[in-house]
Amino acid sequence: MNKTLKLVAAEDHVDDGDPKVLQLANDADPLAIAVCLQDIDRIDLHFPKFTDGRAYSQAFLLRRRMGFQGEIRATGDVLIDQLVQMQRMGFSSAVLREGVDASAAQRQFDRFAAFYQGDAVTADPIFKREHA
Repeated sequence: MNKTLKLVAAEDHVDDGDPKVLQLANDADPLAIAVCLQDIDRIDLHFPKFTDGRAYSQAFLLRRRMGFQGEIRATGDVLIDQLVQMQRMGFSSAVLREGVDASAAQRQFDRFAAFYQGDAVTADPIFKREHA
């Protein structure tokens, strides 16, 4: 899985009914998904408001507990402030809401280049990675 979060322009995000794309409501339990994840290329997780963080938990469950290796995309009310945490929770792409300047996003990743704790993408804490 690519560790770099890909930004998708709102106009480039389409939901054309592709059977390999799963739209998961933000109140759905990923552990109760009735489809085979091996047949899915992308799962779209929705943020109805930037203050609603349930999609973070869904992404983490999909990556760590369920082993999903495909693309996990954040949609909805996605702000630049959320991108670093999204990447850490297992998102691989994000559709920024209309009017958000994507060029400012790189500053967030530069500002927070490393973390002490593990996350959904890199499970080991930094001391374990540095002494490995």
